Amino acid sequence: MAAKKNYPFETSLEKLEKLVEQMEDGDLTLEDSLKNFEEGIRLTRECQQALAAAEQKVKLLIEENGQVKASDFEAED
Repeated sequence: MAAKKNYPFETSLEKLEKLVEQMEDGDLTLEDSLKNFEEGIRLTRECQQALAAAEQKVKLLIEENGQVKASDFEAED
């Protein structure tokens, strides 16, 4: 079994964007398109997992009565 490739989020996102560009150009064979699609799905899942992990780690530090308190980050819509 091949070792799982883990890239930093930005690298994975860049690779995903390049795959999409290649597929949108329409110059790939069906086989290459399917390979790119499969790799794209894998990269998408990897990016989603990285974002979910980052979201869990994001905390706002709020000073209350001289003590620092961590609270969950709430994104603005």
